[in-house]
Amino acid sequence: MLNMNFAEQVIIHTAEQPWLASPARGVWRKPLEREDKESGHTTSIVKYDAGSKFKPHPHPMGEEIFVLEGVFSDEHGDYPAGTYLRNPPNSVHAPFSQHGCVIFVKLNQFDQHDTQTVRINTRETRWQMGQGNLQVMPLHSFAHQHTALVKWPAKERFVPHKHFGGEEIFVLEGEFIDQHGKYPAGTWLRSPHMSEHTPYVDQPTLILVKVGHLGAE
Repeated sequence: MLNMNFAEQVIIHTAEQPWLASPARGVWRKPLEREDKESGHTTSIVKYDAGSKFKPHPHPMGEEIFVLEGVFSDEHGDYPAGTYLRNPPNSVHAPFSQHGCVIFVKLNQFDQHDTQTVRINTRETRWQMGQGNLQVMPLHSFAHQHTALVKWPAKERFVPHKHFGGEEIFVLEGEFIDQHGKYPAGTWLRSPHMSEHTPYVDQPTLILVKVGHLGAE
């Protein structure tokens, strides 16, 4: 098991982590949280070398993907950088990348009733105004869980707040900051139920955010 105590905060600078080989040749991983080596609750950064592929396989409790670099593909389509994907519980696919890609992946973390398939090219989707000068792009909501992109302009500050059900952030661009530290692009943060902070940025920053999914233990 790796980082499976959801009552603890976890901060990982993924750029500093080594790539580890996966069962598929040419596919590499940086595990962030993992219930078991090849099954269960898992969050990872995954890199496909050009021409690499996985055999067809199921996702018993779903798969959530954000394409970070290159073009990720499966038999259903091609997904360029900036694409957000959700494959529901018991879906099956055979992923590959013709020219190589890097993706952020969350496995086996869906509610069994969350059966929606999602395909969003965020670079072709309109932003909505958020609190202050933030821009928000909602990606998925189910029950009390919400996933979105949030764009921060330079020098923006947010109000102090708590996270019911926790918060998970992957910093895509720029540098996210709060009273606990500074988090450059590539940082993954997981904060527990009812954690509190006062976030801000000095430079334009883009983050992928998920809230409400870490329980209330």
